[in-house]
Amino acid sequence: MKRYLITFSYDGTHFAGFQSQPELRTVQQEIEDALCFINQKKKTPLVASGRTDAKVHALRQKAHFDLNVEITLNKLKRALNSNLSEDIHVIKVEEVESNFHARYYVKRKKYLYKMNLGEYNPLERDYVYQYNHTLNVGAMKKAIKHFKGTHDFRAFVSENSMKEECTRTIYKVSIKRNKLNRDLLEFYFEGTGFMKYQIRNMVGYLIKVGENKVKPDSVVKVIESKNRMKAGKTAPAEGLYLMDVIY
Repeated sequence: MKRYLITFSYDGTHFAGFQSQPELRTVQQEIEDALCFINQKKKTPLVASGRTDAKVHALRQKAHFDLNVEITLNKLKRALNSNLSEDIHVIKVEEVESNFHARYYVKRKKYLYKMNLGEYNPLERDYVYQYNHTLNVGAMKKAIKHFKGTHDFRAFVSENSMKEECTRTIYKVSIKRNKLNRDLLEFYFEGTGFMKYQIRNMVGYLIKVGENKVKPDSVVKVIESKNRMKAGKTAPAEGLYLMDVIY
C-alpha cells in the first residue's frame, strides 16, 4: 500500500462544500468515487488539508489517500481526471511517506477573496462578490493590518460557543486593486490556518470599515471582545478561494 498526495482545483459553485454529506454533491465524495473505481472497487478515504464551504473555490487544495494498486504517478493523475467531473481537476500527484498527513502537517494556508466594486457583472457572479458600490479602500487597508499576528479570533468565527481554541497566527494580509480591473478588490490572507467562516467574517467587517461605519482601529477592540456579535455580517462565499497549502 502506498500513500499519495494530490494537488487539485475545483469550482465550488455547484457543490454543497468539500466534506461528504448524505444525498448532497460534495468534492470529497466525487474524488472518493473516482478513487474507489481506480482502487479495485475498494472504499478509499480522502483526507484533505481542510474543508471549504459551499460555493467556495480552490486553486490548489491538497489531500492524501492510500492505494493498493500498482500505478505510475502519471497514470494515476490521468485516471483521476478521466473519472472526475469538469469542475474538479487534479494538477499534481506525488507519493509521500506512509505517516504523512494532509491536515496535521499543514504549516500555512493562503486564501484570496475577490470583490467587485463596479457595475454588476452577471458572468462573474459565481466567482466574485458583486458588492457594486464604492468603498473607502484606504481605511480598509489600514484595518486589515490589525489582523496580522497571533490572536484569539473567536469574534470572527461563526458558531464558536463550543470552540475552546480559536487562536491562530496570520502572517500576511493585503488588499489590492486588480491591475487590469481597478474595480476588482483582492484580499489576501496567509496564516497557520483559518476556522469556519473566519475569512468571510473578517472581510465582512472590512466592508463595514469601508462603508465608514466603524474606524480602522476598531478591529483591535472586536478581536479583544471575543464576541461574534461585534463583528457583524459574513461576506458571501462565492468570492473566496483557497489559493495554496504549504507543508
